[in-house]
Amino acid sequence: MAESKDEKFVAYVSCYTSGNKSNMGISVFDVDVKKGTLYPKEQIEITNSSYMTISHNQKYLYSITDFGVESYVIKSDGGLSLLNKASINGMRGCYLSTDYDDKYLFVAGYHDAKLTALKLKEDGSIGEITDEIFHKGLGSIAERNFRPHINCVKMTRDNKYLLAADLGMDHVVVYELNHSSGKLRQIDIIHSEQESAPRHMKFSKDGKFLYIVHELKSYVDVYTYTLDKNGIPEFEKIQSISTLNDYHASVTSASAINWSSDFKYIVSSNAGDNSVIIYSVNEKNGMLNKILCLPVSGDYPKDAALFPDNKHLVSLNHESNTMTFFSVDMKKGTLVMSGKEIPIDRPNCIIFHKIK
Repeated sequence: MAESKDEKFVAYVSCYTSGNKSNMGISVFDVDVKKGTLYPKEQIEITNSSYMTISHNQKYLYSITDFGVESYVIKSDGGLSLLNKASINGMRGCYLSTDYDDKYLFVAGYHDAKLTALKLKEDGSIGEITDEIFHKGLGSIAERNFRPHINCVKMTRDNKYLLAADLGMDHVVVYELNHSSGKLRQIDIIHSEQESAPRHMKFSKDGKFLYIVHELKSYVDVYTYTLDKNGIPEFEKIQSISTLNDYHASVTSASAINWSSDFKYIVSSNAGDNSVIIYSVNEKNGMLNKILCLPVSGDYPKDAALFPDNKHLVSLNHESNTMTFFSVDMKKGTLVMSGKEIPIDRPNCIIFHKIK
């Protein structure tokens, strides 16, 4: 994807702050797309920013924090200005996203298995809680990973249904959203393989395909998404593809799943194996094809993303407290380290945002 010369980007990186000397949980960077690197711009004081999301109108950024959620106005230069804070009436969340009209904010709770829906106001600030749902039950083994843990919440692109990935129960719960009340009603469950741990989800740009990365068994499932004659959602699995090479670390778990900015590639990362994988995406049938799976020169890549030019990649190495940078050649299937690593305390996720 060729970016024009006058396009400029910033990158937002969220981090845990527990045990650190400062509470600067979000770092803002200027992006040098041509060189494939980042330059520090500003830091935002927020505790334990587990995850961030940007509204679909590109005006606001929302982040998890210890007490709930925070909203920020994205300024013209990409900097952030605090709008407000809101409680989720529960333990700290791990993921959040908005509906496609930017009227509701959804928060996934890993620790308490709680799904929270909150109203969003016209100015982007966070309003009252409209629904709270606790997932219940036991998985195949009554241990830490096999109790309910909601790890991701994502709307279908037609803005009709909210999907909640339950890593502990090995399934994704499908809820119908009432756009007037903000209430959620369960209507379906997508079952994954036992002890696979569905972690994160993405939909294709046209909304016809769903991609679910599974943490414990390190693979991506691809589903078609359609509506029957009564408007009820139907999900059909069409592919399972590993996030690893045939040779890999014995203890490993898949982490991130991200689109390239042009929706031609999907990136995932593997903790333990400390590798990143890039797939090309068949736009017609939704299937994935592995391009490369190579080391990231860091420990526990919790997130990884392609730069807007698809020629560079950044890995957020949570345990080695670094971001590492690479040149990517999609045709040759190569990943070459480029530039200096950047030290950063326990990074969680990165979002590229176009400001011009």
